[in-house]
Amino acid sequence: MRHWRIRQHARVARGFTLLELLVVMVIIGLLAGYVAPRYFSQVGKSEVKVAQAQIDSLEKALDQYRLDTGHYPTAEQGLASLTARPTNEPKWQGPYLKKTAPPDPWGKPYVYKYPGEHSEYDLFSYGKDGQPGGTGEAADITNW
Repeated sequence: MRHWRIRQHARVARGFTLLELLVVMVIIGLLAGYVAPRYFSQVGKSEVKVAQAQIDSLEKALDQYRLDTGHYPTAEQGLASLTARPTNEPKWQGPYLKKTAPPDPWGKPYVYKYPGEHSEYDLFSYGKDGQPGGTGEAADITNW
């Protein structure tokens, strides 16, 4: 009877066969091949939406700056003027943002131009590729 228990214990602790592990790996690979493209396409769309929301938030801060000072910050002052008082700006009532202006979702700073070419000021991100123009996720995200 003792011999039977030892043999049964050895059989239970044996583990998986190589074939069983390969089948599981193939199933996981198939699932990843199906799910991953759908997941990563959603990530790209969400980055564009985050950039649009950040531009909207920066626009509101710029508008508040204009209400207080009577003008938008110069291109040289840039978005930094939303968190720190520019020199020679007595009407500044900021900070207009709690933190410094965030980078776009791809880690690059937003471009601010005053006066703007498309509106009173231009505020935009060059998108995922960091280059002017583009389509899809690489398209520019703008305030105009």
